[in-house]
Amino acid sequence: MPPARKRTRSYDPARTRAAVLAQFGNVRAAVRTLAPDQLARPTRLGDWTVRELVAHIGTALAAVDRLLDEPEPARQDGRLLDWPSAIAAEADAIAGTARRLAADRPDLDAHLADAEQRFTARLDAHPGGRLLPTSAGALPLADYVVTRTVELVVHTDDLNAAVPGLDIPYDRQALAACTRLLADVLAVKAPGGSTEVRVPPYAVVQCVQGPRHTRGTPPNVVETDPLTWIRLAAGRTAWQDAVAGAEVSASGERADLGPYLPLLG
Repeated sequence: MPPARKRTRSYDPARTRAAVLAQFGNVRAAVRTLAPDQLARPTRLGDWTVRELVAHIGTALAAVDRLLDEPEPARQDGRLLDWPSAIAAEADAIAGTARRLAADRPDLDAHLADAEQRFTARLDAHPGGRLLPTSAGALPLADYVVTRTVELVVHTDDLNAAVPGLDIPYDRQALAACTRLLADVLAVKAPGGSTEVRVPPYAVVQCVQGPRHTRGTPPNVVETDPLTWIRLAAGRTAWQDAVAGAEVSASGERADLGPYLPLLG
């Protein structure tokens, strides 16, 4: 297992863009197969239907277009790792927009195609350093695109849970970026070096206050797979349920991550 990172993680803009478009393409292909009764199914997102969830997924890309239409902030005053907690304040507005779009855009594939086209065109026209006025403060465009991997991977999992047998695949790079970003958010939320959290093959971080581990086998270790980690971070799975179901291995007196989860919202 590689050592935990101590510097800010960087993401290659070209690979991130490709990952976002690949995962969005996976969703589009699956949505084309959905029948009206499947689109009307409930999801695990409160009272959202599958149709409303799909409409919302389109806004994951459309948000870039919307934010680029705003005046550019004078300076960066936000951090990429602040984004997950900042979106909580937008929950009601996000839900309202999803319902409106689902009602106004009966052709969901056309809605997704338009969002994809605009996203691609805007990235072609603007440098990665262009600042956007996000809910987490002013962030570079390249950083904000990383957050799109979280939106797409989390909501792909929501769709798969809502429609049995749908099985939308996960782009490897999108899954990796999502996993790493959420692992780094945990390290910020629970700073320290007493516990090592491993999400192979994509991420390992040290967190939680206490005696810092320096060599040998760490006394406190948490290990799980990427999708389970993402479900924990997004609040789709409860920590105690994941541990009880052997989806998470947690050893040591400081290996309880329950107090720090979820990380989104």
